[in-house]
Amino acid sequence: MVGVLIRMKWRVLRHSLRGKQAVLTAAGAVVGLLAALGTIAVATADFDHPGVAVDVLAAAYLLWTVGWLVGPVLTGGGDETLRPEHFALLPIAPRRLAGGLLGAAFLGVPAIVTFLAFCGLVLHAAGPGAVVVAVLAVPLQLALVVVLSRVVMAALGAALQSRRGRDLGVLLAALVGLSGFVIQAVGRTVGPVLLEGGSATLSTVLRALPPGWGIVAVDAAGNGDWLLAVGGLAGLAAATGGLLAVWGALLVRRTTRVQASGGPSERRAGRARIGDLLPATPVGAVVGKELRTWVRDARRRVALLSTAMAAAIVAVAPALNGGGTGSIPVAGLVVVSLGCVLAGNLYGMDGSALWHTLVVPGGVAADVRGRQVAWLLVVGPVALVLAIVLPAVAGPDVYPWVLGLTPALLGGGAGLVVLLSVFAGYAMPEQRANPFSAGNNPGILRALLQLAISLLLGVVATPVAAILWFAPEVRWLGVPVGIAVGVLCWWWWGRIAQQRLERRGPELLAQVGKPV
Repeated sequence: MVGVLIRMKWRVLRHSLRGKQAVLTAAGAVVGLLAALGTIAVATADFDHPGVAVDVLAAAYLLWTVGWLVGPVLTGGGDETLRPEHFALLPIAPRRLAGGLLGAAFLGVPAIVTFLAFCGLVLHAAGPGAVVVAVLAVPLQLALVVVLSRVVMAALGAALQSRRGRDLGVLLAALVGLSGFVIQAVGRTVGPVLLEGGSATLSTVLRALPPGWGIVAVDAAGNGDWLLAVGGLAGLAAATGGLLAVWGALLVRRTTRVQASGGPSERRAGRARIGDLLPATPVGAVVGKELRTWVRDARRRVALLSTAMAAAIVAVAPALNGGGTGSIPVAGLVVVSLGCVLAGNLYGMDGSALWHTLVVPGGVAADVRGRQVAWLLVVGPVALVLAIVLPAVAGPDVYPWVLGLTPALLGGGAGLVVLLSVFAGYAMPEQRANPFSAGNNPGILRALLQLAISLLLGVVATPVAAILWFAPEVRWLGVPVGIAVGVLCWWWWGRIAQQRLERRGPELLAQVGKPV
């Protein structure tokens, strides 16, 4: 069974590694290889304090484990070259299928570079007995990391079957997307303490966690403590076996359970719907549709939560690093900028639904303007509240800057959202069990086009910044200038997007509507 699935995956990978996919795989292999060589260098390094080498290597393997848990979320659900649904109709026991998929999971760049990193256990071993333990620990630890990643993603996919689970998944996606800030802060705090060996509690925690069991077993074998060495190996084997059984149960749930779908709910008495508050015009209809989509679409909620959390980190980070106000006053501007960039593939998110807009006479103009207004209604209130409240921590001199730039960027962002969507839209896969599928990679040229268009936000800010910088005596003039610039960019760039969509709508439909 394992051999069949490995050969199947090998053939799929051999035929798919072409063009852009081959370039991305090669780049990932280079980065992973460098990380593995760094881990091996840590395993062979000499440290001044006894026991520090074990703690540092345990921390390194903990980071590798976290990478296996976080990576699939960031890359859209992980490696699904062989999906369990492909084998749902075959008479294969769940545990046997899980074992076969686990064996196939070892065939790939992530598993290979992780194996090289774990080979640091062999280089760290002192003595023939410790080398034997290390040789046994490397495959056990690799299997533990791989199956743990599979179990977490399978459990997450099962949880996301429900509406509440999807909302929790959206929050998790936003947290994972911003986890680099947390890891960086923890590294600055814990790193010096770890290298100096000054915390017995930290050492105990690192060695007690499963990623540290392999290095603990190797170190114990080198010191002659065979009971602890055998216990470490047995713990790795037992944890892997238990997780494999859990994965088998989750595979049954995935291949047999029908995804829950929340049907239409009855309208509560006295509760107004979105459509009741909007004008009965084509633009009002598009605004209502877009607002409901922002609430219901998991990928759009991911973009909103990521934007809000990025702004929160911008506001909190200076206080954590030294207590200054730093970038706290401009958190509202960060919300506008990121909200524009992260939402810059609206037609790609809608996919082939663009066809309905193209075949309706006059539908393009209403669609573009409605999407602009809806984006302003979603992002604008949050940005305005932050622009009014947060500058107070830095004093009144900051208000002209923030209050002048915020309306300018809001108008420019509303224009850039539709510009990005029509000039650099790309296809996204249908949503399955998780909202983490950011979709098909837009490609290097399209990504550069997105970046170039996003830089227009700097152009929008130039008139306001020029007044505030060169004419500080009339700095409050920047507020009406910012409003005027925002309105102009909203109308002008929306008009350009409308004309582009009218002329090249079928080409955009072919781009965003193709299956991924």
